[in-house]
Amino acid sequence: MTKMPVAIEGENIIKDFKIGDTVTRVLKGISLQIPKGEFLSIMGPSGSGKSTLLYILGGLDSPTNGSVLMGGKDISRYNDEKKSVMRRRDIGFIFQFYNLIPNLNVEENVLLPILLDGKNAKDYRKQLNNILEIVGLTDRRNHTPRELSGGQQQRVAIARALINSPDIIFADEPTGNLDSKTGTEIMKLLKEINRESDKTIIMVTHSADAAAYGNRIVSVRDGMIYNSNS
Repeated sequence: MTKMPVAIEGENIIKDFKIGDTVTRVLKGISLQIPKGEFLSIMGPSGSGKSTLLYILGGLDSPTNGSVLMGGKDISRYNDEKKSVMRRRDIGFIFQFYNLIPNLNVEENVLLPILLDGKNAKDYRKQLNNILEIVGLTDRRNHTPRELSGGQQQRVAIARALINSPDIIFADEPTGNLDSKTGTEIMKLLKEINRESDKTIIMVTHSADAAAYGNRIVSVRDGMIYNSNS
């Protein structure tokens, strides 16, 4: 059996948080490999460290010790500017609360990473049209977030994560703010994107139903991996 290339690898990730004189170890030496094209679900109770792990893997936070290898490069050693460029160009993020700009319409919200990277939005017109079709928002392109349902807003966030054609997409509780029916629709969309576009998806969730859409589930408890299955 051919071994899949590794998209991202965490090696002995430790994360401490210090409040006053008290140091709390949130992650206690986590190591994991995520093959290219995998849909990985990370589950765990509140306070288990699963979101902290996701942020470190995606370069939104840095480990106290350990490393995160992406394309063979240790992104945990990048400075803030280099991490920011990497997040805009190489990876996509989907958050529970959408993080849309209220006074921008759908198109403008989706194109925001392009504009922040100093690129010309006109060069991405075809890609924008394709992505809006994929997420089912072609007829909502001129609407602002307040004119959209929660599920539609999350679809905008997914489209925004896709606009730069990233290899890896990180999703933090993508259905956590949605009703079960809408959440199922979002998970089906993410699964379709994973299958059709061969995107690596790393998702944190507390929902067993959502986690089941992944082809591997890693369970985190008390800052450690205690179960991993496919």
